[in-house]
Amino acid sequence: MKHLKRTRSKSINVILSIFLLLFDIIMLYPMIYVFSISISDPYSVIAGKVVLLPKGFSLEAYKVILKDTYFMQSYLNTLIYCTFGTFITLVLVTLTAYPLSIRKFKSRKYITYMHVFTMFFGGGMIPTYLVIKSLGLIDTIWAMVLPNAISVWYLLIFRSFFSEISYSLHESAYIDGANDLTVLYKIIVPLSKPVIATISLFSIVAIWNDYFSALLYLNDRNKHPLQMTLQRILLASQVSTKESSQAKDLTKTVSMTIKSATIIITILPIIFIYPSIQKHFVKGVMIGSIKG
Repeated sequence: MKHLKRTRSKSINVILSIFLLLFDIIMLYPMIYVFSISISDPYSVIAGKVVLLPKGFSLEAYKVILKDTYFMQSYLNTLIYCTFGTFITLVLVTLTAYPLSIRKFKSRKYITYMHVFTMFFGGGMIPTYLVIKSLGLIDTIWAMVLPNAISVWYLLIFRSFFSEISYSLHESAYIDGANDLTVLYKIIVPLSKPVIATISLFSIVAIWNDYFSALLYLNDRNKHPLQMTLQRILLASQVSTKESSQAKDLTKTVSMTIKSATIIITILPIIFIYPSIQKHFVKGVMIGSIKG
């Protein structure tokens, strides 16, 4: 019987390994293919010679993209929006979630319900735009940061994590003369690295991919994020004739290699960020799944 169980276990492991290997190939192939196109000779790409590995090594596509001032400006704008927006989100969500996690705070359930209500019933696109406009936030960084600064989903995750921290730590700090802010930033925040890392990643990716907010609130080209530039490059035939000479040159040379190079440059920050917080990410996404 033991021999049969071991044989079955080995067979299952082999099948799972093959399945995971095929899954990895399916997931990695598009990225490898796009990268190969980006460093291949355009004529080889047009001829359909690039299947997996690059043909006719060339970095011309990257040179064209990096010389475009509009692209580089939008890249810098996106980095600023992500950094500042994530910082604001973490500060506001932490300050909101902490009191809602304290059991002696009697109104915490009602306030939580009020926040959850906004998840299902929003104000709508037009009212939100009118509010942003009336506050004078059009064409400012605040238009990209404030409307989505507090996510109820992030708030619930933080609240759940804070609630699992033993209240005896709070009491010990109070005995030593600490106030609530001291407890939060000296005890709670250092213990909350997993959830902070998780929400930081979620926030960065959300802001990095945010196209609609820029479309609504930003009219100044110099403040456009990267997603607006991607649309211009990928839909180059719709570029306005009023654009700069650099943009016109970029439009004329748009090809699969340039599009692929743009995609690679765009996803690089996310690819580099994830490994740096991976050790916290797994624990963070499991928050609330196990109750002690």
